[in-house]
Amino acid sequence: MDNTVADQGAARIEEEAPHDLHGNSPAAWTAVAIVLVAFTIGAIAMVLGPNWVLFWISVGIAVLGALAGKVLQLLGFGVPADGDH
Repeated sequence: MDNTVADQGAARIEEEAPHDLHGNSPAAWTAVAIVLVAFTIGAIAMVLGPNWVLFWISVGIAVLGALAGKVLQLLGFGVPADGDH
């Protein structure tokens, strides 16, 4: 019998293949880059004291990064970079 548990698992993975490109778009990369910078600034703010003003600025930058990603997605930059979707 070829219908083993491994074969069924492989078939299930093949069915989920269209999700391979999740997040691979200019909008997602921009949001991730901005939020990464914000978290880095926030970490530096915590090491320096803590410096609460710099920390809250980094929180604001993180929120702006998420908003920028959503705005870019709505403007049509949420399509995968390689054009496959």
